[in-house]
Amino acid sequence: MIPRALAHALTRRATWLLLGAGTLAGALWARHRHDVRLQRNVDLASLGLKVGGTYASTAARKVFADAERRIELDAERELKTAEAISERLGNMKGALMKLGQMASYVDEGLPGPLREALAQLQSNAPPMSSDLAAEVIERELGCEPDRLFVEWDPQPLASASIGQVHRAVVVDQQTGLERAVAVKVQYPGVDQAIAADLRNADLFGAILKQGFGGLDPDEMVAEIKARISDELDYSLEARNQTVFADHYRGHPFIHVPEVLPTLSTRRVLTTELVTGHTWSEALTWDQQQRDQIGETLFRFVFRSLYGMHLFNGDPHPGNYLFHGDGKVTFFDYGLVKQFSDDEMHTFVSMVRTAAYEHDVSAFRTILERAGMLRPGAPVPDPEVGEYFSQFYESVREDRIVTWSGEYASRIVRHTFDRTSPISQYATVPKAFVFIQRINLGLYALLGELRATGNYRRMAEELWPFVQGPPSTPMAEAEQPWLRAVSSRGRPPAPTPR
Repeated sequence: MIPRALAHALTRRATWLLLGAGTLAGALWARHRHDVRLQRNVDLASLGLKVGGTYASTAARKVFADAERRIELDAERELKTAEAISERLGNMKGALMKLGQMASYVDEGLPGPLREALAQLQSNAPPMSSDLAAEVIERELGCEPDRLFVEWDPQPLASASIGQVHRAVVVDQQTGLERAVAVKVQYPGVDQAIAADLRNADLFGAILKQGFGGLDPDEMVAEIKARISDELDYSLEARNQTVFADHYRGHPFIHVPEVLPTLSTRRVLTTELVTGHTWSEALTWDQQQRDQIGETLFRFVFRSLYGMHLFNGDPHPGNYLFHGDGKVTFFDYGLVKQFSDDEMHTFVSMVRTAAYEHDVSAFRTILERAGMLRPGAPVPDPEVGEYFSQFYESVREDRIVTWSGEYASRIVRHTFDRTSPISQYATVPKAFVFIQRINLGLYALLGELRATGNYRRMAEELWPFVQGPPSTPMAEAEQPWLRAVSSRGRPPAPTPR
């Protein structure tokens, strides 16, 4: 399954608000959609998607045919209309369900009542019917899927909170060969189902305030609303994913699936279909393989942050496929955050003073300027340093570390420890909302892997103020790719909507 964490649900609201913006806007939008559809039909015709005869390549069909089929869907559970989707997802608490998914792999450290509340929000939506999925495809791409694609699997490969994924086969425009693709189809009406959740998102801030005595939830909630709203727009996700795919093209162990833009819209996203091993399968591999996976996850997160100033904020194990020798495919780019140069300067200054220079006084000054700590809080510098530097524990010293689930949970417990006097003066500014999320999620995954290595030396390779030499065989393998990236410069940010 390819679930999307916190931000999936909230994004649907943006589409709903856009479509309801007024008669003139609606007319202009309809005209634009008509023109885009005409051009898309021309593009699709040039692709020759539905043609007779045989093709030089059968690999795409083999992937399609050999893919493991899911258990037959229970017809009674299928969502057959947009109204049914809106009602069902509304009953499942829509966007709040995403919070449960987000917390599901770090919840050991949460306070009992909060953990129990979130545990009720972790259900996945049932799949929509094949007929309804076909209607979305026809409305968005101008043609029924059975005519649009060489092969179309009406049974979803995966179902998540705002859409589901189908297998298909197309003919590559450039090579003329068949190509297996994954087609993500958004539930019709899902944006309306989440609208109420966004209006009531302040409840989330109130819940978190129970753990953070000094928390001002306004900025946090505003950022969550914005990012989750982004997730409803698959065209934005396509642009995000394309930026990542372009940046990591040719990387020896990080793979981002290519997007097919002529088969993607606001509610349909088509990418190359990738097969591999799931997280649960990878956890059964020997420790060396798991160590390599941990290194890849670590490098992907922080190479993207420091090298691209982009942050893919959904560290859910369902968003990865594993191929052995540390090779990982990364899915799901609905929740991507672009950081400004000023924000990046703050992040880099924090890690430099806390983990590299061990300058507690300078670290505190940065925390106060960033809005994480109330200026003049009556707490000694050493206690401030101890409280806020927990996230850097694994990279503070040049040593071999083994990650554990207990470490990630301890950080969560520490964060939500209301007995600490510092918690009464601490908050989470907008820029840090998803930084904290990815840290906790990454640490939890590394803990499940029991990943072992010298993460301080890996970090020194990635920190822009050090740029240390390669410290592992995987780092050596990265060097040709890094030289190519250096010659290109930082990739452009995704084009805003």
